[in-house]
Amino acid sequence: MSALATTSVFLDLLARDAAAIEYDGPVVAARVAGASAEELADLETAKRVALEVRATLARSRRREAELVALFETAGDLAALRDLDAVLKAIVSRAHTLIGADVTYLTLDDPDQGDTYMRVTHGSVSARFQSVRLPMGAGLGGLVAQTAKPYVTSDYPHDERFRHTSEIDGAVGEEGLIAILGVPLILGSRVIGVLFAANRTARPFARHEITLLSSLAAHAAVAIDNARLLQATRDALGELRAANELVRAHSESVERAAAVHDKLAELVLRGGDVEGIAAAVAEALGGGLVVVDADAVVTAVAGPEALGCVADLAGRGIGPASGAATGAASGPAAGSATGVVLGGATELITLSAATGHAVRSGDLVVAAVAAAAEPLGALILRTPESFGDVDQRILERAALVVALHLLMRRSEAEAAERLGGDLLDDLLAVPVRHTSTLAERARRVGVDLDRPHIVIAADAAPADRPRAHFAAGRLAGAEGGLAGSHEGRIVLLLPGDDPSAAAQRVHTALRGGLAQPLTVGAGGPKAEVAAYAEAHAEAVRCLSALHALGRAGGAAAPSDLGFLALVLGGGDPGDVVRRALGPLIDYDAKRGTDLLGTVEQYFAAGRSLGRTGEALHIHVNTVTQRLERTARLLGADWQDPGRSLEIQLALQIRRVMGA
Repeated sequence: MSALATTSVFLDLLARDAAAIEYDGPVVAARVAGASAEELADLETAKRVALEVRATLARSRRREAELVALFETAGDLAALRDLDAVLKAIVSRAHTLIGADVTYLTLDDPDQGDTYMRVTHGSVSARFQSVRLPMGAGLGGLVAQTAKPYVTSDYPHDERFRHTSEIDGAVGEEGLIAILGVPLILGSRVIGVLFAANRTARPFARHEITLLSSLAAHAAVAIDNARLLQATRDALGELRAANELVRAHSESVERAAAVHDKLAELVLRGGDVEGIAAAVAEALGGGLVVVDADAVVTAVAGPEALGCVADLAGRGIGPASGAATGAASGPAAGSATGVVLGGATELITLSAATGHAVRSGDLVVAAVAAAAEPLGALILRTPESFGDVDQRILERAALVVALHLLMRRSEAEAAERLGGDLLDDLLAVPVRHTSTLAERARRVGVDLDRPHIVIAADAAPADRPRAHFAAGRLAGAEGGLAGSHEGRIVLLLPGDDPSAAAQRVHTALRGGLAQPLTVGAGGPKAEVAAYAEAHAEAVRCLSALHALGRAGGAAAPSDLGFLALVLGGGDPGDVVRRALGPLIDYDAKRGTDLLGTVEQYFAAGRSLGRTGEALHIHVNTVTQRLERTARLLGADWQDPGRSLEIQLALQIRRVMGA
């Protein structure tokens, strides 16, 4: 066979990428055909060259494929943004490119001075997946320490590495024999190690070391980018959080300033504690209770306030007096003012001592004080969203309330001095300077052209300051006067119903008092010269209440029945009407004579028989009429005190009729 023919045969084999065994075909065929030794030698030489060309082409194709895969890997790594995803992609692509049984990656731990297993692919051992490699220990520790690739085809018996029981145990449990490790280098620093390992004693080729090193170089950059991106994200997150904090703080400052401005405006416009409490409750969204220095409720605001009063009154000493029991047991049924919140005294004391609001459960208490003088407290049943800004708002509100109370105290003291002097002149006997009293009254907001009632109240010495203060507030609210006169608390209030006025004053003044308060009323009077008479009437009524054992009550002369006549301040017609009104109306409507029957019954010494004889009716008829009388006047109409009043009224009626 010619040289040209020989070359053509092997080129055909190369062109169709024939298997290596097919290259023996031409040599065998020539030997069978009886070719000479020289010809066979040429064929062997041509075969060897063709196989070398074939191997070179195979290496080129493999290298091309590896480069394409490496380029694709670099693109994939560049597209990843999450560090975990980058690390998993590195280990997975290394597994694909090298074709190893297990690939894994360790990262440097500067704090502990070693490397730790971060990601694995193909691993089945939990111990291996959590192993740590000290610097210089094992193949990986040596790679991390020297920043150079290391490879072994039989790790368990390779004495080049410093073996440790921990590393050898993990490698043995995974069953690894051949291991290749290359460093992940960033600048001059090793940040980790990339591994490829087999469970058989297979040596890694040079190109595999080069390929894994190239992948490690791309991986180091990708890891650094991912870390930088994560750090940027963290910084942006912190910046957003800081911006949100600044925005929230700004909003909080604006909100607190708005509430403070509103409270200041309320005070400047002459608003009261109730208005301030309502504004604070609206701003904070909870129920607010305002108490004075003795923990007595003076104002409530918000839907939760009444429940708060009930809870704290139940824990504490209860209402200030028996008359306030209803408020303490169920403040939702009426006003909660006047209730003593003994359960809040410890919190109020603690708040006053610290100078800040204190919290206990769902309650926040801010003491109201001026210098060292306690004035009261704000008690808030807090909503779920109550925070530091809300607490500062509550503390500012306590300062505003303290300012308001001090202003009102100064005004009250000034008004009390003016009003007290005017009241003394109005009640003096005889009255002097009547021509100037009306003008003086107008200057303090009192219209003496209207009918007025005089109220006299007795309070224990320890209770007088509180009662005086409450009297001043009531008089100011109703356009009247309040002060002290002849050792008693005296009020001059516009109105024409002394009984209702006495009850109103009693309710307003009794809150928080340790001893019962007794109130008497006189009037109404519409002449300046007659107020002294109304005062005397009120004092007589007050004395009568004490004499009757009714201290702690309130009454006008009309409430005392025939005693009003004895005291010299009653109208006989009112006495008759109060005692006999139902009988008078019944007789007028039905044409009966129950009044005559009752009168004869008393005249006969309450004898049914003599009453019937005197009226010429049967005893049963007398009994029926008296039963009807009991239904109209009440079952107690024959009791001694009541029967005396009825008999006196009958006598007055007879005299008035005559």
